[in-house]
Amino acid sequence: MTRAWVARRLLLGAAQSAAVLVLVFVLTEALPGDAAVALAGDSPDPGRIALIRAAMDLDRPPVERFLDRLDALLHGDLGRSLVTGRPVSGYLADGFGVTLLLAVLTLALLVPLSLWLGLTAARREGSGLDRVISSATLAVYAAPEFALGVLLSTVLALRLGWLPPTAVGGVAADPTVLVLPVLVLLARPVCSISRLVRAGMIEALARPYVAQARRYGVPEWRVVWLHALPNALAPAAQQLARTCDWLLSGVVVVEALFVLPGLGSVLLDAVAARDVPVVQGLALVFALLTVVLNLGADLVARRFAPRTELAR
Repeated sequence: MTRAWVARRLLLGAAQSAAVLVLVFVLTEALPGDAAVALAGDSPDPGRIALIRAAMDLDRPPVERFLDRLDALLHGDLGRSLVTGRPVSGYLADGFGVTLLLAVLTLALLVPLSLWLGLTAARREGSGLDRVISSATLAVYAAPEFALGVLLSTVLALRLGWLPPTAVGGVAADPTVLVLPVLVLLARPVCSISRLVRAGMIEALARPYVAQARRYGVPEWRVVWLHALPNALAPAAQQLARTCDWLLSGVVVVEALFVLPGLGSVLLDAVAARDVPVVQGLALVFALLTVVLNLGADLVARRFAPRTELAR
């Protein structure tokens, strides 16, 4: 049963990835101008634009160009940039390192902090501490990333001078440039996941098997960590997978705000230059990451809460 379910999910993921490629191609074709116009400069000569467009094969019908791109992708070739001629895989390698570093640092703080906040609030349900945690997480979650990033930069970097406001100097030269981006990336996910952990733990602690374990004298830490917590993690695990997808798919706003050369910045530059192969390569990678991470989250949910699974 599980193998058939995984096979169905993989087929659905492949169809979704193909749909993403079609949508990205259609949207980039709908944009005004193209890579030839972007390369021609501010006062382009029509003849020069035509030569550039012919050299890039942009004068061919869109359907033919899309089918060629699809054939190349099926053979593992992400193509080359229309602007620089570099392989698209090189752009992915350049941006993925910074994005991955941000994701790892964020997740290293996110998981323990979310568990601690959720467990603390659940075990003291209805208390003043529970209300404070719930109110604070709701307020922080309501703040947009851009506004939170500007606020933290203004207070911690510009006014107090504790941290650099951007990563213009490079991450390797000064690792503290990652502190503000990680704080911004951490803010909303820790709120949503901790609230899911709290809700799941409250429900799990009210189950009969927990009361039975306590009557048998099982230590409280075993009741919480070994009996209640695994049955409370299914929704939080799925939200964590979505967060991983969001972190690895190029957090465009945060990277643009703090001038970080990650996948989000690569995507913005490619869109501005109408560099379709780079945009399509990023879209394919993001789609595959989404499929894999959501599949993993669903498998975790089925493992922890098999009785609550939904028909798919």
